[in-house]
Amino acid sequence: MGYAQLVIGPAGSGKSTYCSSLYEHCETIGRTMHVVNLDPAAEIFNYPVAMDIRELVSLEDVMEELKLGPNGGLMYCMEYLEDSLHDWVDEELENYRDDDYLIFDCPGQIELFTHVPVLKNFVEHLKQKNFNVCVVYLLDSQFITDVTKFISGCMSSLAAMIQLELPHVNILSKMDLLQDKSNIDDYLNPEPRTLLAELNERMGPQYAKLNKALIEMVGEYGMVNFIPINLRKEKSIQYVLSQIDVCIQFGEDADVKIRDDDEDFGDDGPDL
Repeated sequence: MGYAQLVIGPAGSGKSTYCSSLYEHCETIGRTMHVVNLDPAAEIFNYPVAMDIRELVSLEDVMEELKLGPNGGLMYCMEYLEDSLHDWVDEELENYRDDDYLIFDCPGQIELFTHVPVLKNFVEHLKQKNFNVCVVYLLDSQFITDVTKFISGCMSSLAAMIQLELPHVNILSKMDLLQDKSNIDDYLNPEPRTLLAELNERMGPQYAKLNKALIEMVGEYGMVNFIPINLRKEKSIQYVLSQIDVCIQFGEDADVKIRDDDEDFGDDGPDL
């Protein structure tokens, strides 16, 4: 049984930084993890690249040869990856053991994980190869400044959840760059009535029923929840990784080891 994280989210949400920080954390604690680049436009990496889509297809070459723009070229590259599942992808996966842990660093075009089937077919192929896969959806915490942006982020995450049909962990990234963390607290543990009141203040009265339906889905039914991560704090990374490990059932057969310097995260995770 192999294990995998599919790291997705809007462009600029910190996916590659998350991958490199997670890799460094696992290096520190003596845990093996391999990071895979699925972005054909990527150029600079802060982690060793275990597999690289650019060895299969390059965005620069596609744009030059097919006269496509950046977005069209990237979609072509990802569809080319989909067509190569039983060739290049299978050959690359043969380099890893059944119990290896892979992190797939994905492009930031949201259509890839909201309404086109490329990534869905990719993860279905991983599952056929006996991988337990978890989606890690990153949203920039600096984007969450009011209720309308929070709801927008929730809807984007929910669209990915519906499209990919996988265990899903939502993360608020770049918490270390946030000057005032108090504004985030209301959205980590949202109170439905407060959110609805704020949303009704910002939207016209004709949207009252829609606002109520959105808040019920997000707040009362708990469809979307976010975990904050501060990449400058090892305990924060460790907490997020533990949540993901539970989703993909990693280490269920391993002996539990408790160190003297372990800290209690509490119900809300580590201090940020």
